Amino acid sequence: MTPGEFERKNAARWAEYEALLAASRKKGGARDPRVTELPRRFREICLDLSLAEARMYGGLLIERLNALVIRGYERLYRTRRGGMERFVRFLTTGFPQAVRRDWKLFWLCNAAFWVPFLLLMVSESRDMRWIQSVLGPEGMANMESMYASREGQADHLRAEYGSNFMMFCFYIWNNVAIDFRIFAGGILAGLGTMFFLLFNGVYIGGAAGYANHACDPVAFWSFVSGHSSFELIGMVIAGMAGMRIGLAILRPGRLPRTRALVAAARDSLPLLYGAALLTTLAAAVEGFWSAQPVEPMVKYVVGIIGWLLHAVYFLFAGRGD
Repeated sequence: MTPGEFERKNAARWAEYEALLAASRKKGGARDPRVTELPRRFREICLDLSLAEARMYGGLLIERLNALVIRGYERLYRTRRGGMERFVRFLTTGFPQAVRRDWKLFWLCNAAFWVPFLLLMVSESRDMRWIQSVLGPEGMANMESMYASREGQADHLRAEYGSNFMMFCFYIWNNVAIDFRIFAGGILAGLGTMFFLLFNGVYIGGAAGYANHACDPVAFWSFVSGHSSFELIGMVIAGMAGMRIGLAILRPGRLPRTRALVAAARDSLPLLYGAALLTTLAAAVEGFWSAQPVEPMVKYVVGIIGWLLHAVYFLFAGRGD
């Protein structure tokens, strides 16, 4: 086949490829159903370039095909120039859609945390021995030193961390460690994830019950209210990511277990990224806001607004996109 025949044979396909590139660059082009053909057309152009080079069809034809390949590559594999756009799209669309897609896991992980939390917290009015056995002498002493009063809480935090930034760093380390254990526990067929969710529900519920019983409840609840929605929802979503791993081990379907595990890990990434974002925001609120000398009612209102915003975000963000 001569270079002219090769070009005439494929000219219509190349023109269609260029039209797809142009359509993908228009506003809203990513949602154009025709653009879904672009990856296949890109592979075809790559093959055409390879053939033209192998058959030495001439510089002009090879340059044209090379330019088409470069344009397609830049469009399909956008690098840093599209980083902020991808982040915003993930935040407004990808993350809430991923949570809604696994709504059964969302409620399962919520139940694994909130049921033991509430049981331990209300046990304070019936039998303190459960809470005492969970916290231990050291845990109870720490609770009393931190939440004896709002003034004592501020002094305790300043003495322990020195600055708001150091508090932020500590909470990042602590929260990430908790969420990582919850996620990594999924490799034990989900049992590790369930264990850590139940454990955190028991321990945090015990701490809340002990604060109501032996400490200043206002000091405790005003401190945790602002960051609670970010931290606890992030923990639950990390649990969802871990359970996806566990379910791939338990029920790989028609795939080999290793391939099912790889696919589950890939699908859990939006949940894991979102959980990391919520954990970072929780640490920022906890480090720079929660211990500030602000009226408790203001902190309660901020906390309620945080929970409401999370509910609206996960229910409605990204719908119809």
